[in-house]
Amino acid sequence: EETGAVLTVEEHAVAGGMGSAVAEVLVENRPVPMKLMGMKEQFGVSGNPDKLYEFFHLTEKDIVKEVNKLIALK
Repeated sequence: EETGAVLTVEEHAVAGGMGSAVAEVLVENRPVPMKLMGMKEQFGVSGNPDKLYEFFHLTEKDIVKEVNKLIALK
């Protein structure tokens, strides 16, 4: 309620994940602009964690980019 927007970031599939649960609560109680970050419609892969964050666009830079987009929507 204070921020007026929500970004969830998870290290696994977005579908059915934490972001989906948060979205369910918000849509009924406090709809706000929202973005779910994580693995979308693809199988996971193994490797170096830093490289995987880059592969799935979950780096700090990617998160800041999405936060700025959400702020612009408010």
